[in-house]
Amino acid sequence: MAVTVVAKPPEFRQSLRTWGDDSFARRLKRELESLPPGTLPLQAGVARGGLPDDTALTATVLRTRDAGHSVQADVGIFFTEIVAGCSCGDEPVELNAYCELRVGIDKQTARGVFRVLASSL
Repeated sequence: MAVTVVAKPPEFRQSLRTWGDDSFARRLKRELESLPPGTLPLQAGVARGGLPDDTALTATVLRTRDAGHSVQADVGIFFTEIVAGCSCGDEPVELNAYCELRVGIDKQTARGVFRVLASSL
């Protein structure tokens, strides 16, 4: 399970402000779903060698915990996998895909780090 670090880690300031509150999961879901395409390490969730299309993903917060210096949340991400040239006329096929990630949110900086937990749908 590799840790994925992006060039400029996303910040989850709004989510961090609501840590310990009932609204934390909803806020984190919104922040994850509004990240720019290519931010999440979704390549691990593709099952047929295609490319992840995360322009319209859906996030689900599965579990959360306090890890001392960070908040950790296990999340399920539903997205689309684009598989090129495997249908009639060589048109790409869009498939449903799923990946579980652990999001670590640093309590000082609000920066997020992602680790792939599981994939497949």
